[in-house]
Amino acid sequence: MPRLCKPSVSVPEYVITAEETLEFATRVHAGKPQLPLALRLIRNTGVRKRHIVQPIEKTLLHPGLTERNRIYELESKKRCPPVIEQALANAEVTVRDIDAIIYVSCTGFLMPSLTAWLINRMGFRSDTRQIPIAQLGCAAGGAAINRAHDFCVAHPGSNVLIVSCELCSLCYQPDEDDIGSLLSDGLFGDAVAAAVVRGNGGTGIELERNSSYLIPDTEDWISYAVRDTGFHFQLDRRVPGTMEPLAPVLRAFAADHGWDAGNLDFYIVHAGGPRILNDLAKFLDVDRKVFRHSWATLTEYGNIASAVVLDAAMRLFEEETPMPGATGLIAGFGPGITAEMALGRWGGATPGNLG
Repeated sequence: MPRLCKPSVSVPEYVITAEETLEFATRVHAGKPQLPLALRLIRNTGVRKRHIVQPIEKTLLHPGLTERNRIYELESKKRCPPVIEQALANAEVTVRDIDAIIYVSCTGFLMPSLTAWLINRMGFRSDTRQIPIAQLGCAAGGAAINRAHDFCVAHPGSNVLIVSCELCSLCYQPDEDDIGSLLSDGLFGDAVAAAVVRGNGGTGIELERNSSYLIPDTEDWISYAVRDTGFHFQLDRRVPGTMEPLAPVLRAFAADHGWDAGNLDFYIVHAGGPRILNDLAKFLDVDRKVFRHSWATLTEYGNIASAVVLDAAMRLFEEETPMPGATGLIAGFGPGITAEMALGRWGGATPGNLG
């Protein structure tokens, strides 16, 4: 059965604290009528710090889309290989064992995809399948796990590498001062993550079932406006309330598998923000502490888009690992409004043998 092995995650060296975020927002957007509300919302995110690929002074400038995409290419090529190498080591496989690479990112654009560069530079086989996913935003981490699961089911014994590269700070738009933009400026962070889904063997989460769900007529609730200055993030005020309609979907999904979504052993959920996690706990009737890995990601790194589920999963591995057979849910939410869901149980070596 396909198994999600321990992810590897790396964040950039430049750090911006919550206090610095509030100071910068107050200075850069001084006098804007929506600023007091935005500052209150930023304080309520619970984000203590975020990591970014450039010093904050450069991040606050906008050198143009051409330069930003050049930085995205440079940074992604610099930061992805070491994270991939660690993920391969975690899964006890080599580049030659990988049959497909799923690359997810919504914060820059390359064609050909970075997958081609990785295959050429890192020694993956030339027949490695390339599966880039660019437009599922924060849901893409869950989607990547699900598509890796699907690939391994369709091609038994295959191994799939997932790579997430989210450099959200390169999408900062200094002239945008609506509430959604200001909130995102205080919420999103940068990160690179990778993980291997093995068709056979390994230690981790045995993927048993996956599903997708789109909330009808919500495609404009989370979106990009693509303009001369790049990607402009647009967030509808109704987004934080989406867990109420999605929780029954998660319940039905688990029930179809014979499981109770409110009574599982572990939860790996995209940490879009505190309202998302609190509401999901409420509507699934679980203690908010079951999302401790997602809370930790949000607190330490902010919303790192598609990398969230991989970081939360890594924290599960590094904790006192679940007993063999422990049941769990993986869920990512993003533009659409799209939910990507997976169910699995812990399998493989005992916690002390993870390395």
